[in-house]
Amino acid sequence: MNEQLSVTDEGNLSGRQEEILSIVHTQGFATIDSLARHFDVSTQTVRRDIIFLDEQLLLQRFHGGAGVREASVRLGYAEKRVTSAEAKERIARLVVSRIKPGESVFLDVGTTVEAVARALRGRSGLRVFTSSLATATILSSEQDAEVFVTGGIVRGPDGSLTDEWAREAISRFRFDVAVLGFSGIDDDGALMDFDLAKVSIKQAVAARASRVIAAGEEAKLLRPAIARVLDATRVHTLVTNEMPPSRVFESLEKAGVEIAFDRN
Repeated sequence: MNEQLSVTDEGNLSGRQEEILSIVHTQGFATIDSLARHFDVSTQTVRRDIIFLDEQLLLQRFHGGAGVREASVRLGYAEKRVTSAEAKERIARLVVSRIKPGESVFLDVGTTVEAVARALRGRSGLRVFTSSLATATILSSEQDAEVFVTGGIVRGPDGSLTDEWAREAISRFRFDVAVLGFSGIDDDGALMDFDLAKVSIKQAVAARASRVIAAGEEAKLLRPAIARVLDATRVHTLVTNEMPPSRVFESLEKAGVEIAFDRN
């Protein structure tokens, strides 16, 4: 094995550490074992590299691996709102076409789901439940709509509500359809997310919903994230803006997931 020093004498990153950063930024998450195999070094060597990179705030250390650092690598909320705006609108229209009049709808947090909220404006007899202050604000002026907001601690600039207060509120309702955002897709088609605090909220919502619609841009289908949210068999429909990669398409099709995307 090539057990070269992790850091150069000047304190700069070694070639291996630079490549570790590249792999993590591309994939979203990488395990220690996979990195050790990739570089043909021991897991202890990779672990030392990850500890150093975490201390430099270049990535985030997790049990068994490393992921992108949310504050420094992932797009900020304001930037996300304008990134792929047209794609989000296309996704939103497809999602809304699958929501029947009079159905109770849970809307998750995130800029793609906020686009769904905007596309729902003007619908009569709307009953929306959400853990997103941003989504509630979008629909607050709708006179013919009932908007229920879960309690909980406000987390982050997107106004998401988390913790046991939100989960308790969710457990009191049944939803005809839940529209969930996600950060990535696992190899078997499972939804994944970077934000661990939001994972339990998404899971609680899915447990109370008759149908789950996952909504996200095609770029998210090309990467894993940190935590699994839902197995593919729990998802009824995936709505995206482009034809999914063949690996993702095959995994979701095998799980019986309807795949909807804008062909235009």
